[in-house]
Amino acid sequence: MIVPRTRLLVWSSLILLPFAAVGATLPGALPVALLFIGSFVACAVYDALVATRAVQGIRILLPDLVRLQKDRPGSFEVRVQNDHAAAARTVRIGFAFPPLIETTADDQFVTLPAGAPLASLGWTVTPRERGLFHLDRVYLEAMSPLGFWAKRTSQSVRTELRAYPNLFAERKQVAAFFLRRGSMGSRAHRQTGQGREFEKLREYLPGDSIDEIHWKASAKRGHPVTKVFQIERTQEVYVIVDASRLSARKVTTEAGTVTVLERFVTAALILGAAAERQGDQFGLLTFSDRVLSFVRAKNGKDHFDACRDRLYALQPQAVTPDFEELCAFIRLRLRKRALLIFLTDLDDPMLSESFSRSSDLISRQHLVLVNMMQPAGAAPLFENEAVAAVGEIYQRLGGHLRWHDLRELGKVLQRRGVRFALLDPQRLAAEVLAQHADVKARQLV
Repeated sequence: MIVPRTRLLVWSSLILLPFAAVGATLPGALPVALLFIGSFVACAVYDALVATRAVQGIRILLPDLVRLQKDRPGSFEVRVQNDHAAAARTVRIGFAFPPLIETTADDQFVTLPAGAPLASLGWTVTPRERGLFHLDRVYLEAMSPLGFWAKRTSQSVRTELRAYPNLFAERKQVAAFFLRRGSMGSRAHRQTGQGREFEKLREYLPGDSIDEIHWKASAKRGHPVTKVFQIERTQEVYVIVDASRLSARKVTTEAGTVTVLERFVTAALILGAAAERQGDQFGLLTFSDRVLSFVRAKNGKDHFDACRDRLYALQPQAVTPDFEELCAFIRLRLRKRALLIFLTDLDDPMLSESFSRSSDLISRQHLVLVNMMQPAGAAPLFENEAVAAVGEIYQRLGGHLRWHDLRELGKVLQRRGVRFALLDPQRLAAEVLAQHADVKARQLV
C-alpha cells in the first residue's frame, strides 16, 4: 500500500494552490502555471511508481523463540536482510504486540548502509503476565526517493514469546535456604531415621539384627554376613499443582494482586531449584479435572527447564478437580516411595471429602503433604484485636467457622496419614521449602 506523506501535502500547498490561483486570475500566466503544475504532478507520479519498489528485497528475520520473565524487561534481536544493498536505505519497522506485552517503542527506524546486506537492532519488551505469546506479522514502511510517498507492507513471521514466572521477588525470603547449602567449612549435623540404601557387606557382629543378615552371601561364605545401609540422601520430590477453578481466586501479595495459581507456580519452581541444590530428584504433576502434565523426577538444568516449560503457560480452568483420577494416576506411575507436596485448595466441603477419600490410594506408599493458602479472614474468633463495628462481628464469626472446618479437615487427613498445612500467601515458597528441609533432615521418606 502506498500512502502520501506530509512532504507531498506541503509541496502541494506551495505549488498547486498558488499556481492554480495565478492561472485563474491572470490569463497570460496560465501556460507557466500549467507547466509548473504538470511538472509537479509528473514528479509525484514518478515518485509513486518508484515507491512501489522501496521495500523490495528487504526481509525481517526474528528468532524462533524468545524467553522473557514476567515484569522484567527483556530484549530480542531483529535482523534486517537487504538483498539490494547497492544504495543506502531507511526502513521503519513495527510490531503488533499482544496487549500483555509492553514495549518502549511501537516502531523503530533502521538505516541499511550501502554495501551492507544485513543490519540488526534490539527490541525491548516487558511481559506483564506469564504465558505463551506469538508474533505472526511484522510491518514495514520505506520512503520514496523524493519523500512524497511511503510504501507500507507486512511480512509473516513465526516467533514465540515465552514469559516465565518472575522468581526474583522470592529471593529475600528463600535466600537463606540456598546460602545454607553453600556455606564453607564443615559441621556435625544429626540425621534421624534409618536409610535403606545398600552400601556394602561386612562380617556379622554381635548385636546385628536378623533382618540385616544377607542369607545368600552367608550361605556362600559359610559364615554370617551382614548388610550395611547408608542414609538415603537422594529423595524423589513431586510437586502436584492444582489448576482447577479454585486456583483462579485472587490473593494479595507485596507484588500486587495475583491468582492462587500464580503463587503455586512460583513456589513449585523455587522448590525444584532448592531440591536440585540439595541433591534430590524433582518431579512435577499438574491437574484439573484430569492430569494435565507429568514430569518424572530427575535433576539437572535441562530437567528444571522442562518443568518450567510445563508451568509457564498453565492457567486456571473452570472445572472441578478429579482427585480420584489423580490419585489413581499417582498409584500406577510412582512405584518408589516419594515425597508428594500438593498445592491445592480444599476450602470446598465437596472437594475436601473427595480428596480425603481418594488419598487412601497413595498415603500408605508415599509421604503426602497437602498445602493450602490460608483464606483471608479464616482465623480463631478471639485472635485479633477488638472489633470496631457491629458488622465486623459477623465477619469474624464467618472466618472462625471456615478456620474450624479447615482444622477439622486437617485432623481427618492426619488420621489417614496425610499432613495438612495452611500457609501464608506472602511466604508460601519459604514455608514449602521449610517443609522439604524438615522431611529431608528427619529422613521421613
